[in-house]
Amino acid sequence: MSKNNRVQLENDFIMMIKENERIIYKACSFYISEFSPMEDLYQETILNLWRAYPKFRNESSYSTWIYRIALNTCISELRKTSKYRRHVQLSFSDEIAFEPDSFADDLKTLYRLIYSLEKLERAIILLWLEEKSYQEIADITGLSLSNVATKLKRIKEKLKNISNQ
Repeated sequence: MSKNNRVQLENDFIMMIKENERIIYKACSFYISEFSPMEDLYQETILNLWRAYPKFRNESSYSTWIYRIALNTCISELRKTSKYRRHVQLSFSDEIAFEPDSFADDLKTLYRLIYSLEKLERAIILLWLEEKSYQEIADITGLSLSNVATKLKRIKEKLKNISNQ
């Protein structure tokens, strides 16, 4: 690859990351733990995106592709660090990459409830809240379309039950 092509590739990648940074932060924010702080998850996600970027085939949107890599990275990190844990922390982290002061109390409560879900459930509801279609959620998570619909219905019911306790 020529120097000009490499510079163009790097510039395009940086632009893509800047345009989709919110997606990366949001995906990472739901997988923060004492063993996987936000900075580590974010950095690992960027590294994995960079490694995969030259192979991106435009078969999906950048946001769908980024979500898939970010969620897979975070879930992989969770698996790696889970062998060091004796219990799972279910408290909500204030390290989310959003502006906490701008959240209404009910939105904070919603995110606390989401944080208490299992890792795949978090990914599915996060994508649904981002207004991704069932097909996009299926593409990102690797689930079938009918499985996404079923899981999403169960997740909503679970959140409703948890919030009524």
